[in-house]
Amino acid sequence: MAREELTRLTGNVGGPDCDDDDCPNVYRTASGSFVFQGSVSDAFAPPAGEGLVEIPEHVPREAIRALGW
Repeated sequence: MAREELTRLTGNVGGPDCDDDDCPNVYRTASGSFVFQGSVSDAFAPPAGEGLVEIPEHVPREAIRALGW
């Protein structure tokens, strides 16, 4: 899936960690699932095919507001 196919829910208003496309973000896919962008975390080894990212609390809060939840 390409970035153009995702709806960006966060980072649109700028924030303390945001500079163009390198900030933590939450995206929504056409099927309604979510893609998270953040710093890679090595807190533990996830199962094959999965990854861990660390994002600041304000990012999911902003995504929830953008969805009207």
